[in-house]
Amino acid sequence: MIRSRSVLICCFPVFVQDKMKVLTQKICLVGDFGVGKTSLIRRFVDRSFSDQYLATVGVKISRKLVNLTPDVAVQLVIWDLEGSTKFQAVNATYLQGAAGAIIVADATRPDTIAHIANHCQQFHRINPAKPIVIALNKHDLLTGNPPTVPQAYLTSAKTGYGVDELFYELSRQIGGEAP
Repeated sequence: MIRSRSVLICCFPVFVQDKMKVLTQKICLVGDFGVGKTSLIRRFVDRSFSDQYLATVGVKISRKLVNLTPDVAVQLVIWDLEGSTKFQAVNATYLQGAAGAIIVADATRPDTIAHIANHCQQFHRINPAKPIVIALNKHDLLTGNPPTVPQAYLTSAKTGYGVDELFYELSRQIGGEAP
């Protein structure tokens, strides 16, 4: 029998199961439309990929447990936000209370890469000092050298390239904030 207890910390429960601490944290995936936010989540959570494009309307929420150490895990509550170049006006309220964010751009579309800074600024206006990890998705479609974006992860939701590392890095950064 597994015994667990719940303690409320910052509006998210921390479950302790047989000495393992599980911290539940909200994260947001943010970026322009069609950059692959939903596909990255589907690859990470369900280990699947679909070539069919279905635009996210509003927000879709998924969950995934990430083990950081034998004693500490982070239960990610992943908010998949609808993409738009008008991100500020549409999704600002969805960002409230996030422990971190993954900003996603399409490595084959320079216009989405140019919007990374705007997405980062918007997230930090609402969640100052919270970590952000940047993904340049669709690595599998690149024909030449990848774009240069400092500290960005190259990812491919289609092949799985870099996806686990991306989510693990953000989990590690927010898990370090655990009380």
